Amino acid sequence: MGFDAYETIGFAAAVLTTIAFLPQVYKTWKTKDVSSLSLPMLILFFIGIVLWLIYGFLKHSPSMIFANSITVLSAILLLYFKLKYGKK
Repeated sequence: MGFDAYETIGFAAAVLTTIAFLPQVYKTWKTKDVSSLSLPMLILFFIGIVLWLIYGFLKHSPSMIFANSITVLSAILLLYFKLKYGKK
């Protein structure tokens, strides 16, 4: 298996975009403050990430699978926090 410049760029993008999302998950977990999180946005984001993950599997793209797997888990956590800590 040789060097693949496209996947290298993909992994760099995957790491950066995934890392960028994690502070929001951490902050929400620590503060339990979900008032600034929009439930419709979180649902649409989650569906979009799941579709990107499926696309990554269909394209056999390790970078897309890696990034979107982690981001799906992060989005699930934010959805959980929003539903648990949001105003009823």
